[in-house]
Amino acid sequence: MGRQLANKWLKTEALLGNESVAAHIPQTRKYNSESLKQMLHSFGMVVIKPVRGGGGYGVIKVTYSGGIYSFTNMSRRSSFSTYDAMLRALNRAKVRRSYIIQQGIHLARIAGRPIDYRVKVVKHNGKWTYRAMVGRLARPGLFVTNLCKGGTQLSARSGLSRSLPRGTARKKSAEMRNLTNTCIGIMESSFPGIDQLGFDYGIDVNGKVWIFEVNTRPQ
Repeated sequence: MGRQLANKWLKTEALLGNESVAAHIPQTRKYNSESLKQMLHSFGMVVIKPVRGGGGYGVIKVTYSGGIYSFTNMSRRSSFSTYDAMLRALNRAKVRRSYIIQQGIHLARIAGRPIDYRVKVVKHNGKWTYRAMVGRLARPGLFVTNLCKGGTQLSARSGLSRSLPRGTARKKSAEMRNLTNTCIGIMESSFPGIDQLGFDYGIDVNGKVWIFEVNTRPQ
């Protein structure tokens, strides 16, 4: 097994050092009350997630619209008329870990269900090769797409063609590959010894490709 790095914040910082890659990373901050409030008022939706952890564990969507603050934990949505009331309930719902806040992205969907993509690469005999490029379709009623949370795996080609306008699937697949190739170099220079990477991508309703996170022990 090669080097593993669980800290999402450190991996995000490394990728933000590259200007072309940084344009594909949602705004990300360390979790605190003031940053959460500012980002909610800027974007209307954010996702908070533990700095360490995977499988969608502890991930919560927080929204602000029409003067109402809400958060969704798995399929349960709670709404509040004030930020302070929402924050108190949110802090009770969070797992006991450090969190980051990430700008919310309105993902392309299939039959109303959000879809994202996992691209897995491994290093073998000194060369990086692609092992998988798949779509992950959220279980009905959930915003997380993780397979362990009931998501459905399908080929990236199928996911792209079913969720995007006709003729754009091949272009977006190539864009994810190009980003992956650039990010491999960044990650390898920042964290020597890694030998496998899993990139989580999302494509929003306007067709922009986003990098949500990078895993050094992808499942």
